[in-house]
Amino acid sequence: MKTDLAPSRGSSAVLLSLIARAEWALASLPRSLPLLALRLALAIPFFKSGLTKWDGFLTLSPGARYLFEEEFKLHILGSEISYPFPLAMATAAGVGELLLPILLILGLATRFSALGLLLMTAVIQLTIPEGWANFHLPWAAMALSLVVFGSGRIALDPYVFPPNR
Repeated sequence: MKTDLAPSRGSSAVLLSLIARAEWALASLPRSLPLLALRLALAIPFFKSGLTKWDGFLTLSPGARYLFEEEFKLHILGSEISYPFPLAMATAAGVGELLLPILLILGLATRFSALGLLLMTAVIQLTIPEGWANFHLPWAAMALSLVVFGSGRIALDPYVFPPNR
């Protein structure tokens, strides 16, 4: 007795048709939804980090002061270099980590906000090189996608900066 386990031509056509329909359905999703998801996914970790840097209005927390003055070093060409102007760097990081994510969530100046977070990610990579695979690479990929594709329609950008037609 011989059993044929190969699918028949009819079932192959049905399977290909189902795959084509699924592909069409996925391609029909509005581009704005994944762009909104990218904006939120990138904004949340930076905003949460920014909250830890402040101890009142424009008062750096003791932890942030300590990290930028004592712990954080730039790892460049095998050397560890202390941050230049550590309190200014901590203040800039704290402001950027709060302001840029808020702009991203609103979808306002999205490309510039994402570019700012991409540059911050580069500095963070130089400071904590071990975090490249789990944190810095995904952050950079999300930021770069937003720099290239913008905010999408679920944002303030299309209303404040209408596209040229």
